Amino acid sequence: MKVLFIGNSHTFFNDMPYLFKQICLENNINVDVTMLARGYKGLDYHCREPETRFNILYGNYDYIILQHLQSGFDKDVLFKSAEIIKKIADSRTNSKILLYMTWTLKSERDKQLDMTNGYIEAGHKLNVPIIPVGVAWWRYFDMYPNNNLYFKDDKHASPLGSTLVAYTIFYSIFGYPAKTQNKDYAAMNDIISECIKNYKKD
Repeated sequence: MKVLFIGNSHTFFNDMPYLFKQICLENNINVDVTMLARGYKGLDYHCREPETRFNILYGNYDYIILQHLQSGFDKDVLFKSAEIIKKIADSRTNSKILLYMTWTLKSERDKQLDMTNGYIEAGHKLNVPIIPVGVAWWRYFDMYPNNNLYFKDDKHASPLGSTLVAYTIFYSIFGYPAKTQNKDYAAMNDIISECIKNYKKD
């Protein structure tokens, strides 16, 4: 299986795609991962880049994970940019698109609902699944306040935060939680499972 990650620092921080690959390997799933990520760039940047088009058309990817801006989030830009990328994929490939919803700045939690709704709206319009990382992020944040999901800048993910991202992507692709011998990660997966199931009900 091949997965392409397109995004910015919330994709490349802590080498998150590699964490996802390791989780897959621990669950006996062989995955090749590729990443196109630029700091401070949204999907409106990536949808115009030749390397994006080339990778999508000729990379033979099974899944393409799209991640937009955290700061300065604009739902219309998300939709229009993801639509362009999806049209490229649909033109010649069988790649499945998923939208990776991020979390907000620690000081801007009140903006999470707008971001969540923006991703849900784009997902419905494009008929693509959402990876509700932002929802699982704040649920875990509230249940385990002493476990820091944030990097020291209160914006990016700590290694633990990137692990939550990777586990949420795993569940969103495969439809079940990853198996792990780590009790802390198992508890994290319980939260992720609950959030995704509730999200799908809504």
